[in-house]
Amino acid sequence: MVSSRQWESESARYLVPRGAGRPDAWAEEAAERKGRGGQRLLEAGVVEPPEAVARALQLADGERAVVRRRLVLLDDTPVEIVTSHYPGRIAAGTALADGRKVPGGAVTFLAGLGYLAKRVEEGVSCRMPTAAERELLLLGAHEPVLIVSRVVFADEDGPVEACEMVMNARDRTVRYRMRMG
Repeated sequence: MVSSRQWESESARYLVPRGAGRPDAWAEEAAERKGRGGQRLLEAGVVEPPEAVARALQLADGERAVVRRRLVLLDDTPVEIVTSHYPGRIAAGTALADGRKVPGGAVTFLAGLGYLAKRVEEGVSCRMPTAAERELLLLGAHEPVLIVSRVVFADEDGPVEACEMVMNARDRTVRYRMRMG
């Protein structure tokens, strides 16, 4: 039995460009469940990426990345912190580096530049939150967080996004579905 606090989601909907006039994937998913999904942009700009991100994006030494960090809300309650990094050679000087909402979302924007998701690698882990994560997600002192790490690849162009999603581990189930053939 799934409690009212449990949430089951499919990653695929977040990797497909949005059609004109459609809400972002999170707002649409929340609305399907009679909720209101929103986001608050916490950070956007060109940065020197952490070593793990540089490795995931296959960046050369000293190559910069664009970061977008968002607090994801459900009915105005924080549920997730999403930090996406994009290679600077793709995203610097674009709407992704700007501190405003990207119409249609990053996936739609990247698709407009010719970078469609062709392959995705995801990993799942659990840990105790940092003090900043605990504060943003309104967590208690002993509540762990679930981490979903995703790297998105576009054909021969290599990785175009490295994303880390940090969420309260309470009442969370990670379930993957595969389509064969």
